[in-house]
Amino acid sequence: MASLDSLVEDWISKDQNEATRKEIQALKDANNSDELEKRLRKRIEFGTAGLRGRMEAGFSRMNDLIIVQTSQGLCDYVSGHVDRAKERGVVIGHDHRHNSERWAKLTAAVFLEQGFKVYLHRGLVHTPLVPFTIQETKAAAGVMITASHNPKQDNGYKVYWENAVQIISPHDTGIASAILDSLEPRFTSPWNTVVESVGTHTQAMDVTQAMYDAYFARIKSVITPLPSDIGITFVTTPMHGVGQKPVTRAFQTIGLPPASFHVVPEQEQPDPEFPTVSFPNPEEQENADYILAQDPDADRFAAAQRRNDGSWHQFSGDQLGSLFAGRALSKYKRSGKALNQMAMVASTVSSKMIEAMAQKEGFKFVECLTGFKYIGNVAARLVQDGLEVPFGYEEAIGFMVETGIRDKDGVSATVAFVELVTELHARGSTALQNLEELYERYGFFETKNSYFICNDPVTIDKIFARLRSYEPIIGEAWTSPLGASYPAKIAGLKVTSVRDLTSGFGYDSAAPAPAYQPDLPLSGGHMITFRAGSIEKDGVAITLTIRTSGTEPKIKYYLEGQGTDRKRIGTILQNVVAELREGWMEAKRHGLQEP
Repeated sequence: MASLDSLVEDWISKDQNEATRKEIQALKDANNSDELEKRLRKRIEFGTAGLRGRMEAGFSRMNDLIIVQTSQGLCDYVSGHVDRAKERGVVIGHDHRHNSERWAKLTAAVFLEQGFKVYLHRGLVHTPLVPFTIQETKAAAGVMITASHNPKQDNGYKVYWENAVQIISPHDTGIASAILDSLEPRFTSPWNTVVESVGTHTQAMDVTQAMYDAYFARIKSVITPLPSDIGITFVTTPMHGVGQKPVTRAFQTIGLPPASFHVVPEQEQPDPEFPTVSFPNPEEQENADYILAQDPDADRFAAAQRRNDGSWHQFSGDQLGSLFAGRALSKYKRSGKALNQMAMVASTVSSKMIEAMAQKEGFKFVECLTGFKYIGNVAARLVQDGLEVPFGYEEAIGFMVETGIRDKDGVSATVAFVELVTELHARGSTALQNLEELYERYGFFETKNSYFICNDPVTIDKIFARLRSYEPIIGEAWTSPLGASYPAKIAGLKVTSVRDLTSGFGYDSAAPAPAYQPDLPLSGGHMITFRAGSIEKDGVAITLTIRTSGTEPKIKYYLEGQGTDRKRIGTILQNVVAELREGWMEAKRHGLQEP
């Protein structure tokens, strides 16, 4: 193990940023070994989400040196794994956070120095423009500098592959290995010099305006133009992020009258300090019918509707997912195409509403692991198989509508929602009423998602080990070929299936015997899904997924009940949470905290 002094020396010798170099030197001068250990001993991990972390000095943080080293490793990996990579080039964009522009330019400089063409977006862009540009230019890869909805002290480095989708295995581990082989900065000029000269480099292409023009042309081709008088008022907020300009232009593209939407003025301009982050007060927003919001990098979308009594309903991600799925189904039916040529995709922790729709209507539904890196890749494979994929989503308010971008996009989701509610309004309905219509046709679905906080990884492992070693009930045990034995009941409901997607424990009771091998890839963290109950027998069926977070000290759970008796569903969900807390998690014994 390297000594702390050698780690300090390594940092100071490599880092050319005066501010972060001074941070480490000051900690050394103060003999603050605890903080130096936190900053330098463990390197920030590169994974399927790329990088995301606090902006500070140190190998475990986000800073100039980490950006340079990561870009060098990515550059080497792309060169070795993508045909004609240098000729095809890479796409780079950034949001408005502190350091984002500098890090985009540093990233560009690394690729330019190695002979790559670089499509460097000028100014602030919303995240989906990077994968869109990869599609349009046939680039070899892309990087977006953003921390999405993270706190203001964070930033990130999101990587897209040549298929314009976020990277998945094995590219994540391959890039991580390449980074470790590329730790010595290669620049022959000072970093500040290369940052300043990037914009004038002959291989640094500025296609920003052309890509936005093409992006809005794509939106115009799939969204029905609105009538001149829609009779609805919208309020929109970009939450101090980059979304307002593209959202406004998207509204203009689909013909939304200027008098029909208003922007929350306090949150209109990009501000990396995020001075007002609470949801805008609906009662003060121009008597709006709907409030629409995008997260800071505008790849997520949220909405609320004013009820007749003046109160507000904020739609959950699953409710919006159901509305968008209904919209996609309706449009596809109107096209006259065969429904067996259509597919939709959702993460495994999202609502099973689309699954119920697919079973009733005859289209294909595919679930995948959490995250758009999986949703996008599954959608791309389905398209290669000859299917159309007009919609995919995850419950964390991420939506992929029919623009062909295989990533979540808050701008296109915003205008798709406006199109939907305008059409509903024309026939005397609303989004909430439409949701009720979907429940009547496909069944009522109610979700209850939350988490337990646990800062001890050993305790988390013990909790999941216990879930895999429950005393089997004769005739009801869920025992895997690997010897794990899972709970057979919860809240009085009989467990009907178990799927464990944890590496080393792969098991799906619904898969063919004797292997019971899951179709979905296994996860590095714990992830177990239980289905229990029967609508015919119990009046309710539930799906419960319990998983660990890759970025936070949390055990998350995603619980959904479906059936016809809403009151009973609500009661059952409360009982399941109580048993999960007290029986399965043993929250009191382990000192688990809840939000």
